[in-house]
Amino acid sequence: MTEATVFDRRMLDALVCPMTQAVLTYDAERQELVSRAAHLAFPIRDGIPIMLVSEARALD
Repeated sequence: MTEATVFDRRMLDALVCPMTQAVLTYDAERQELVSRAAHLAFPIRDGIPIMLVSEARALD
């Protein structure tokens, strides 16, 4: 990821977990949006959140 494709944190106001409709948190180090309610982390690729359950990583 380049610096030009940084995630716009204002998107967090509009995005929710597609499974639970819960609030998401931003993990800058891993470039993920985390749904603690669903125990999933959604990847951010090239500054775009991928909000597909099939693309999410299960949290421990």
